[in-house]
Amino acid sequence: MQVAIQEKLYTVDDLWAMESDPELEHRKFYLIDGVLYEDEIPKRPHARLQVRIGHFLYEYEERFGLGEATSECGFHPPKTRHTALLPDVAFQRFDQLPDPPPEGYVPKMPDLAVEIQSPSDTLSKLRQKARAYLENGTTIVWLVQPERQGVEVCCLGEDGAIQSEFKRQGDLLGGYDCMPGFELTVNKLFPPGN
Repeated sequence: MQVAIQEKLYTVDDLWAMESDPELEHRKFYLIDGVLYEDEIPKRPHARLQVRIGHFLYEYEERFGLGEATSECGFHPPKTRHTALLPDVAFQRFDQLPDPPPEGYVPKMPDLAVEIQSPSDTLSKLRQKARAYLENGTTIVWLVQPERQGVEVCCLGEDGAIQSEFKRQGDLLGGYDCMPGFELTVNKLFPPGN
């Protein structure tokens, strides 16, 4: 006879406890619907691309003053503590941030979430993250794919289905309604020699 064993559903509180454990300090975890996942620590090319994207979002922040750019900041939906994601880079509008902003995980998903594909990441894994972001309040998700030198832009359609479009060199990344005035060509993310 087989007996089903219910695995523990993890919460944001569990992640906080893990972050303070010295044995886990060099590991990255996230949650989707109470399931714990681990990401690899970024290698140099990933980290360089993360800084480059953060630079462009910070320039937008400085120019328009509508929100703030962050890197690897934790976010969770306000109504559940069983999903918590740490985007490589994110942008959050000030009018969407709690007042005052929390020191720890933000109890609101970012307006823009950027996930950069590592060599060990599958597109399926990245799209699972995109779905978790979008279904919990994020407006746009960029799935940056260095090997293809492009960005899969994901958003929810009016019917609630996830829509995506792959942007290549020369294509424009826009800010939609959450980042008015933001424009960036994909080729600026992948300059020659990097």
